[in-house]
Amino acid sequence: MSARPDTLTQMRQMGAGDLDRVSAIERVIYSHPWTRGNFADSLAAGYHCWVLERDGLLAGYVVTMIAAGEAHLLNLSVAAPLQRQGLGSELLRFVLQLARDCAAVTIYLEVRESNAAARALYARHGFSEVGTRKGYYPASYPANEGREDAVTMTRVLI
Repeated sequence: MSARPDTLTQMRQMGAGDLDRVSAIERVIYSHPWTRGNFADSLAAGYHCWVLERDGLLAGYVVTMIAAGEAHLLNLSVAAPLQRQGLGSELLRFVLQLARDCAAVTIYLEVRESNAAARALYARHGFSEVGTRKGYYPASYPANEGREDAVTMTRVLI
């Protein structure tokens, strides 16, 4: 489903041919982006890597590791010009169902403490903040010696 009825969105598995476009989006929206190699490694490891296309253009993507009854959301991103149009929720609903379909009982994620929009998105979808990982993310500001804390969030899927 799309936030706008006049658009067509489609989820499909990410492939090697998507890596350049995914990496380009990543570099625009994050100060410390995943590398093309991080995405290639995720594909090679057999993680669940999906892209969301809107009107034939790559609009967002999600990378999730699912094993032993647990899912770990590693990356969920929407291209900058398409943010705040419901696509993040669409990706998140998709990954929650995917995790259930793969027999996961719980899903976990980390999010930058400063990323209020993402934290609010996850909270709207039933995630609870359960902890903090000190210095988890690289950061550009010296106040934390170049590191930023991550908020750990979880949701039960059954």
